[in-house]
Amino acid sequence: MSSTELPGVRSTTEPSSPVGAVRVAEGEQLRTVTLPGLELAVRDRPPLRTGLPPALFVHGLGGSSQNWSDLMAQLADTVDGEALDLPGFGWSPPPADRDYSVTAFARVVIRHLDAAGRGPVHLFGNSLGGAVSTRVAAVRPDLVRTLTLISPALPEVRVQKSAVPTALLAVPGVAALFSRMMRGIGAEQRTRGVTELCYGDPSRVTPDGFRNAVEEMERRMALPYFWEAMTRSSRGIVDAYTLGGQHGLWRQAQRVLAPSLLVYGGRDQLVSYRMAHRAAAAFRGSRLLCLPEAGHVAMMEYPGAVAAAFRELLNDTGTGASDRDTENGRG
Repeated sequence: MSSTELPGVRSTTEPSSPVGAVRVAEGEQLRTVTLPGLELAVRDRPPLRTGLPPALFVHGLGGSSQNWSDLMAQLADTVDGEALDLPGFGWSPPPADRDYSVTAFARVVIRHLDAAGRGPVHLFGNSLGGAVSTRVAAVRPDLVRTLTLISPALPEVRVQKSAVPTALLAVPGVAALFSRMMRGIGAEQRTRGVTELCYGDPSRVTPDGFRNAVEEMERRMALPYFWEAMTRSSRGIVDAYTLGGQHGLWRQAQRVLAPSLLVYGGRDQLVSYRMAHRAAAAFRGSRLLCLPEAGHVAMMEYPGAVAAAFRELLNDTGTGASDRDTENGRG
């Protein structure tokens, strides 16, 4: 039901800030977007040519925009991509109202797209970001051209056993207990545990990628709002699971009009593989990509396969760049 800060595979270091070094993959840049009462870090990858349609990538619980670097590189000839750090994660400061609910995150995505004037976009979401993107596509169909969900955090009757610790963070008092219990666990050990939890095959992570992830884990754990962001976001997922009626995520999945691609990993320890066919039935006319060897973050493990499936979606549905996009210089 969640993803976490994971190893990247191609990163370089820019000048450091007081809380650590910003890592961006070759060809990327990290910028700050300021809106009334909101500040977001946004990772850009300039497209390989003009006139490409815009895309937005939304990470999962504990993750960041860096989780999308490999897929963004794969799709640089297909979309004009940007990935945001949700409030309280990556390099975005926490939300002023301390609201980490799925609805609040969806509101952030909508505000960013409205302010930037980039919609409709090809919207991508992983785990928590998948739940957020589902809500955005349901309530603002004008902003979403296609929807690609990778292991989306949609309600399950039987939650994976390995996902229980994350769910427990939503219980009052448990986060403080976890914090005390983990004081003696270093960033390297935590990163190794996260990698083993989220990757179908942890050996796919390069040594450089693992070292970079350890450094990022150290930076994140030093932030004063680290546990609050994790706790309140976990509670936000649990709350979203319990919502019924028109606000329920499965009901909203049925309202999505955009062509959809659903990606599930056979070795996912956080979102059950058995949910794939239920999701395919809920999102009308959707396509399903099942990767038996993938874990929770298929866009990091098998970016080429995900990119190929996305291109097929564009080709078969005719949802690539339009003449109007090219004329307006929107990419």
